[in-house]
Amino acid sequence: MKGGSKVVIEPHRHEGVFVAKGKEDALVTKNRVPGEAVYNEKRISVQNEDGTKVEYRVWNPFRSKLAAAILGGVDNIWIKPGAKVLYLGAASGTTVSHVSDIVGPMGVVYAVEFSHRSGRDLVNMAKKRTNVIPIIEDARHPAKYRMLVGMVDVIFSDVAQPDQARILALNASYFLKAGGHFVISIKVCFLKLASSNWCVLLWASNSIETGFSLIIRQIASTPLFQLRPYSRVKLKR
Repeated sequence: MKGGSKVVIEPHRHEGVFVAKGKEDALVTKNRVPGEAVYNEKRISVQNEDGTKVEYRVWNPFRSKLAAAILGGVDNIWIKPGAKVLYLGAASGTTVSHVSDIVGPMGVVYAVEFSHRSGRDLVNMAKKRTNVIPIIEDARHPAKYRMLVGMVDVIFSDVAQPDQARILALNASYFLKAGGHFVISIKVCFLKLASSNWCVLLWASNSIETGFSLIIRQIASTPLFQLRPYSRVKLKR
């Protein structure tokens, strides 16, 4: 898919994210590995005024919760060029690859995934993306990978477990630097609750040990954001 005069790339308000304006607008990230797709996504090649070419990867909101949140107008994702990110629930690396594009060569993404099947795809993706550190481990036990992960600016948690708030809190106690931020995806359908996201957060808070109460209070006070209309289909990670 070529850009040229038919496609104009404009920066999004979230640093490191762009919008390709053409026949149809699309959310894109600058490809760290030009010529390579990760999950058969479309790529857009744009020629600059000096003749150099830059390749962008289309970020499908139906394949990524983070992309859905950005297109839905979320205030801040905290992930930007140079950031150090701990990604819990990395799956095969669909969203991780775009986070890799965003943080760039000065940033790093520690991608934790428990499933060995998804982990194989994650490891293969990371072979060509030197800023991605794949960790095939259970996010419930951050002590097992504490020697692999440094202090991070952001934790993105997309763990499909009822105790996902506790998992985030545990990892934050090990790796989140002072003044750092987190983004957590709360799956109402997974928790089998017909209540609002706020009630799910309160429910999760009640399951946390006292030692993590500060982090959980932060979760409960964090602005909530729903992924509609993208939540009408099963979003992948």
